[in-house]
Amino acid sequence: MIKASIVIIGGGISGLSTAYNLAKAGMKDIYVIDKGYFTNGATGRCGAGVRQQWGTKLNCILARKSIEFFGRANEELSYHKDIEFKQEGYLILATTEDEDRQFRKNVELQNSLGIPTKKLTVEEALKIVPHLNPKSFISATFCNTDGHVNPFLMSEAYYFAARRLGVNFHFYEEVKEIIVEAGIIKKVISNKNEYLTNKVVNAAGGYAKEVGDMAGVEIPVFSENHEILVTEPTKAMQGPMVMSFSKNIYCQQVPHGSFLMGRSNPDALPSHDISSSWQFLDEMAKTVSDILPEVAKLRVIRTWGGSYNVSPDRQPIISDTSQLKGFYMACGFSGHGFMFAPITGELLTEIILEKELDDYAHDLHIDRFKENIITDYEHSVV
Repeated sequence: MIKASIVIIGGGISGLSTAYNLAKAGMKDIYVIDKGYFTNGATGRCGAGVRQQWGTKLNCILARKSIEFFGRANEELSYHKDIEFKQEGYLILATTEDEDRQFRKNVELQNSLGIPTKKLTVEEALKIVPHLNPKSFISATFCNTDGHVNPFLMSEAYYFAARRLGVNFHFYEEVKEIIVEAGIIKKVISNKNEYLTNKVVNAAGGYAKEVGDMAGVEIPVFSENHEILVTEPTKAMQGPMVMSFSKNIYCQQVPHGSFLMGRSNPDALPSHDISSSWQFLDEMAKTVSDILPEVAKLRVIRTWGGSYNVSPDRQPIISDTSQLKGFYMACGFSGHGFMFAPITGELLTEIILEKELDDYAHDLHIDRFKENIITDYEHSVV
């Protein structure tokens, strides 16, 4: 029997960030449990792009605050390597008149929040990424402080920092039950240990709903497969992430020279499938040939699937819940959990320690779904 101040279920980037921030705030006896290893789930399968170019104020704030942390992560976490924060921007392509109009509004919003996005013509975009097909888009937006992080190194940095602060990690251990009596959490039972605790953080990623069910907490999320590939390495030829919502692609060259690119499957059904398909590769080849013909000449090394945990409004759920005292959650990121991880850990720590929250944090509470009120959100295909 292990006495724990809090048990964090899930050792992905959200669980790691939360563990680190709680320990930094002085909490002791923190236990992180994961049925695999850190980066074993969605974190290790993501594209790891980090952007502030959103159409909602909430996501702009979350991304801006997280990017501020990524910029100082090596120093704050005393990491002995480098998280490879490649801050060379996102170039987002508009391919329709509707997108072009929406992007103008997005840039106004982002600029009002201190995010230095610019609206570009085709000619201006080609100066940033010369190998774009100029006939494949009509305008673009660019933010030079957006970028890409190595998800494995970022996770390791959090892990080592948290461990130095006394956090306990139990890997290859699966939670089987959460015992609740009279509305109070009493115990977490895994296949290896029993933990006496009255506080649990659900950071289980694609399995967040199942963990909620164990505690009798209804969480309106589901998981679906989103596919990605990596190419052979080549010479440095593309700084920014190139992205198109309407053509369903993001494409980034990482520091060692390979290109990562992914797309969603509009026909994907809720499931825990993380496989990849020939249809994905076929569609991706067509899209890359259209937008980035030089990149299309590269050979594909590997394809895989990753899990998006999706909420009804595609916005994260970072909150406690009136359904069960002492139960907290970080889920429903809808594919953007990695880029929001730093602020997720900070916010959840403030919630757990009952600190005063900024106004925007209340918009992340699960209670927003009580009356089926869905906030407006922008394209969420990638």
